[in-house]
Amino acid sequence: MTDIKELASRAGRSASKDGTSVQSTTERDARIILLGTKGGPRIVSEGRKNPSTLLLLGGVPYVVDCGYGTSMQLQRAGVPPNMLRYIFITHHHSDHNIDLGPLIYNAWAAGLKTPVEAYGPPPIKEIAKAFLDYAAYDVDIRVKDEGRVDLRELVVAHEFDRPGLVMQNDQVRVTATRVRHPPIHHSYAFRFDTREGSVVVSGDTTYSPELIELAMGADVLVHEALYLPGLQQLLQRVPNAATMREHQLASHTATEDVGRVAVAAGVKTLVLSHFVPGDDPSITDDEWTEGIRKHFSGRIIVGKDLMVIPVRSQRLGRGMPSHARCRGEATLLP
Repeated sequence: MTDIKELASRAGRSASKDGTSVQSTTERDARIILLGTKGGPRIVSEGRKNPSTLLLLGGVPYVVDCGYGTSMQLQRAGVPPNMLRYIFITHHHSDHNIDLGPLIYNAWAAGLKTPVEAYGPPPIKEIAKAFLDYAAYDVDIRVKDEGRVDLRELVVAHEFDRPGLVMQNDQVRVTATRVRHPPIHHSYAFRFDTREGSVVVSGDTTYSPELIELAMGADVLVHEALYLPGLQQLLQRVPNAATMREHQLASHTATEDVGRVAVAAGVKTLVLSHFVPGDDPSITDDEWTEGIRKHFSGRIIVGKDLMVIPVRSQRLGRGMPSHARCRGEATLLP
């Protein structure tokens, strides 16, 4: 069985004994880890996993969205599940929230003793309660039989329904703005302002002036991407969704518009994630960036699952170091 120290060492880190932080070889520098980069709820046996983005700030994980498989991807990234502290949900499509409950449960199963705070639009409180009700039989048994802390005492759901400040501590200030993802009204993007730089995660959106305002001057913008020439093949793989084409065009951002957003916001680095279609390996990195390059001349990173992106180097304009190395499962920094 793989233990915490081995998991942490896979990402060039060592876990503290109580699992409260991950010590980086670069003094706990802030970094982004793309846990899952495929858009949409459909799962595939190979390739990209469903959407989730991790920020490690001072060794503390901040998880944005919980697509199917987030718990396993967190572990593959070298982050022990019982370190979980903060979760942010952009909106309540299943590819963004289906693992919210299981992620918290798996952290508890791995030894979680401290509260997990989950932030998101309505009905996140109802969703959290529904999962805890579903898990109550198992939790009750394990509390009595194994002496565990009651999971229900560790889950704190915070609901917001308008743009503005979401949370703030000594590591980060998190703000949100509503973006355009019909038919869902409460769909948000998040901005994380840290001492080492600023990171914006778009969530799901079509071209959004509100997102541009939120992302102004950001060091990193993690943005969804829709590749229009690949849409027809995607529709053929999902035969039970008669109006999916209309949804994709009305609710997601074509690559050319991603470039327009990035240049209007003046971001330093653009990271592509939540690819639609995200399960077509024939689409090359150059094809993902071709439309963007018509408008944005800055640094573009075509995201891959378990890619590690240091925040400070984006702020300093260095991007991913040339000595970054790939070890199969992940792109890891020395």
